Amino acid sequence: MRPTQSMMGGGGGAPVGKHNHYLGGWGAFGGMKQKGIISYGIANNRQNPIAGAFHDAIFNTWRRFYGQVFYWAPPAIGAYYILNWAIERNEYLNSKPYLQQHAE
Repeated sequence: MRPTQSMMGGGGGAPVGKHNHYLGGWGAFGGMKQKGIISYGIANNRQNPIAGAFHDAIFNTWRRFYGQVFYWAPPAIGAYYILNWAIERNEYLNSKPYLQQHAE
């Protein structure tokens, strides 16, 4: 028996499946039962959700750091030396010996 128009959403455009029954709305397909699908579960009180998390965090952090350090360390070191040179040069140019030397 086919579903009524009201059950199919009123528009009559809802699909009727291979086995002649309403497939359902989006995400609620009412098709044939699946066979051969096995799912396993474990009780909540038997789980240990943070097992190995500290160990994995240390080694994952090191792996990620080691993989990226050569991308950001050389520019950071170069920027540090350039900034240090600029600060020292600015202090020298505004110092008394420089100003006395060029005041003459």
